[in-house]
Amino acid sequence: MNFKEIQELLKLINKLELTEFKMKDGEFEVSVRTKHYERGNKGQAPIIQAQAPAVVPMPQVQPISVPPAAPAVAAAPAAPAADAAQASKADSTANYLEVKSPMVGTFYRSASPEKPAYVKVGDTIESGSVVCIVEAMKLFNEIEAEVSGKIVKVMVEDASPVEYDQVLFLVDPNG
Repeated sequence: MNFKEIQELLKLINKLELTEFKMKDGEFEVSVRTKHYERGNKGQAPIIQAQAPAVVPMPQVQPISVPPAAPAVAAAPAAPAADAAQASKADSTANYLEVKSPMVGTFYRSASPEKPAYVKVGDTIESGSVVCIVEAMKLFNEIEAEVSGKIVKVMVEDASPVEYDQVLFLVDPNG
C-alpha cells in the first residue's frame, strides 16, 4: 500500500466516522482509532500505528487481450498457429538477458527531459553502467546493469510506473 492509498484510506475512515479500523495484508499492518473512539477525546487527532516492510513488492499486472469473436470452426485451425507464434517469440527472447527494476517507482530513460537517454537500442553496455533512473518517493535512483551486452529492446515507456522485478531492458549477451 503506497502513501497516497493510505491517505485515501484515512479520509474514508474519517468520512464514515469509524471509531476503530484494523487491516493486515501480508507484512503490512495498519491500526487506526479516531476521535469517535472515546467521547472524552473530542478534538484530538486520530491515533495511527502502522508497520510496513521497507519495500512492498506489487504483483505485476499483465494486460489481457481478447481476440474478436470468431466462428468455432475458424478458431480450431488458428490455435496451432497462435501457439507457434508464441513459441517463436519465446525462443527469440530466450537468448536475451534481462535488466530488471530493483524497486517500485517511475522509470526515466534520462536524467532530465533535456538530456539524452542513458542507453538506446543498439548501445553496448557493461556490467555496472547506468542504464536508467527509477524515482521512488522523490528520490532518483540510478539503475546499473548487472549484465553486459547490446540493448535489443526497451520494455518500458519513459516516465511510466514500474513494479519491483519488472523487466526494463532486454540485452543480447553476444552483441
